[in-house]
Amino acid sequence: MAIEPDLDAPELFFNRELSWLEFNDRVLREGLSPDVPLMERLKFLAIASSNLDEFFMVRVAGLKQQLAAGRTARDPSGLTPAEQLERISRRAHAMVAEQAAGIREALARLAARGLRVLGPAEWTAEQRSYLRSYFASAVLPVLTPLAVEELQPFPILPGLGLNLLLGLAPADSADAAWKLAVVPVPASLPRFIPVPAAEGLNQAVLEDVMVEFIGQLFPGFAVKAATVFRLTRDADVPVTDDDAADLLQLIEEAVRSRRRQGVVRLGLSAHADPRLRDWLKQWCEVGDDDVYEVDGLLDAAGLYEIVSRPGFEALREPDWPPQAPRDLLGADDLWQAVADHDVLLFHPYESFQPVVRLIELAADDPKVIAIKQTLYRVSANSPIVAALARAAEQGKQVTALVELKARFDEARNVNWARRLEDAGCHVLYGVAGLKTHAKLLLIIRREEHGIRRYVHAGTGNYNDRTARVYSDVGLLTADRDFAADASAFFNLLTGYSQAVGWHKFAISPTESRARFVELIEREAAASTPDQPGLIMAKMNSLEDKALIQALYRASRAGVRVLLNVRGICCLRPGVPGVSENIEVISIVDRYLEHARVFYFRNGGHEEVYLSSADWMGRNLDKRLETVFPITAAALRARLVGALETYFSDNVKARRLQPDGSWAPVRRRGKPVRAQQKLYEEAVEAARAADQAPLQFRPMTRPAETQS
Repeated sequence: MAIEPDLDAPELFFNRELSWLEFNDRVLREGLSPDVPLMERLKFLAIASSNLDEFFMVRVAGLKQQLAAGRTARDPSGLTPAEQLERISRRAHAMVAEQAAGIREALARLAARGLRVLGPAEWTAEQRSYLRSYFASAVLPVLTPLAVEELQPFPILPGLGLNLLLGLAPADSADAAWKLAVVPVPASLPRFIPVPAAEGLNQAVLEDVMVEFIGQLFPGFAVKAATVFRLTRDADVPVTDDDAADLLQLIEEAVRSRRRQGVVRLGLSAHADPRLRDWLKQWCEVGDDDVYEVDGLLDAAGLYEIVSRPGFEALREPDWPPQAPRDLLGADDLWQAVADHDVLLFHPYESFQPVVRLIELAADDPKVIAIKQTLYRVSANSPIVAALARAAEQGKQVTALVELKARFDEARNVNWARRLEDAGCHVLYGVAGLKTHAKLLLIIRREEHGIRRYVHAGTGNYNDRTARVYSDVGLLTADRDFAADASAFFNLLTGYSQAVGWHKFAISPTESRARFVELIEREAAASTPDQPGLIMAKMNSLEDKALIQALYRASRAGVRVLLNVRGICCLRPGVPGVSENIEVISIVDRYLEHARVFYFRNGGHEEVYLSSADWMGRNLDKRLETVFPITAAALRARLVGALETYFSDNVKARRLQPDGSWAPVRRRGKPVRAQQKLYEEAVEAARAADQAPLQFRPMTRPAETQS
């Protein structure tokens, strides 16, 4: 009789933070790959840098808080906070060094194509003269020098901003003790400055120009040493909203407090003067493990400025314009189309515009009497928010839940909440103790035969900009049971009602985990050697211990488990007797994989679910999320086909190894790039619809009233 494995054993789990660093390494690999167009490489390098910033601001900051509180508890992988921080530092230092080398190499290749980023040693005499004049006229008037006294508090500098630290001495006294000054690099000025050149586009970097000519700011002093530095501050500011009388004010105060939070990482230009380095360490109260010296651009996110320059199309991916959704092809009346059949939207291959259009139609349609919507992350100039405001101004009942605790979007969401309130919307700021992460829209329309409810539910945010680059799935439906669940969900948000039973939904924090465990266990119970079970799941992150253990049990029961996990994966595949039937891939490509799709073979009675939730403890316990089935057979088949396409990818996919490394999927047969194939399928569907013969469809009596 086989010995039952201990499914709590630490060796069966990867550490969450180290797994996230491996995800960022996969992003970095795209930035280093010679197979990726040059401008796209720079984009991935910038993304990897921005990702790492947020990781330090939140995850590393949280671990440092635990360390300061004396916590020594081990995570599921068996590591204490101190051990995690030590391994993170080692991995992150190597990553930053590799990233800097990759940027230097990519910029050298870019120079060969006519776009040069020049260091001071490369400036010609003419360019140096031009930049000296540019500094005096365009930069110097904007600068604010901040004197630093040894016994005085260090100036309050915002996180992630670039700054100069200078060692100054009187010009007539070379041996005098240094005086120190900090000069913030103005974020309002262009980071890359065009300079005269005989050919091509030549640019200098703003902080290089400042270092070279900063002496103009200090007449009577000589600049003895200068370094560029950048602080990463703790942004893990807890907001206790259980008893908050004014959550709006509380969030605003939390955002402002980030300017004063402790430093968790100090970035420095390589070869900084040791005295400046030591002073900065002392003032910032950081150790050597927290110091990152960079040979090159200290803020690599600034590469977006280069990537966004027009031209250089040969150095970019070909354009993939979003296609008309195949389930709406030929539909003249959006209301009628959704009333007739469920509509699947697969972004960004298919346009997000129908979602925006539906809300705009609802705002102006006299038959629409109410709109209810959750808003988690929206764009800076959101047409959706504008439509909701317009609807309220026209007398419709509009309810918007604006989640103020959406990290790093708090200030924007506060502004949108005020805008909507001013327009007359009923605005909720979330539910005490929980983040509302569900993506749900409910439109109530009075039609000829009564009230009909239209619902959009999805995996992605109501953000028209990120919908162009995030891969998400949404459902438009007028199904009665689905609409009843949507109504019940909004009643949970707005009042004291409790859902007595869902028709289609499972929600977090009350049912989602139990529903997924039930589905996994059902698959295991039905699995036989002749008809093994099959689970295919696509998500951003897999961290929840209970679900990982359920997958281990399913694997032991013979279920084949295929997981497509973009980010964190704490499950260890390929462990004999535990997870040898589990395969994990991850795809990093031009679109950010964001959809959560779950398939269960169920003995041939296939079921597919969409969810706003990842398989993480926070999504299942601390957020309001929705899980819902796709019941239309044709839509289910599309999603199964998409999942199979992802698992056939042998161009961008990487496979998780038992040791935690990620290896490129070995290419067998013709190359399959999943995102490209999915886009080509969307193009073909749109083309086929254009070529379809004209059909004459008689008008029939509308469907019976739905309530």
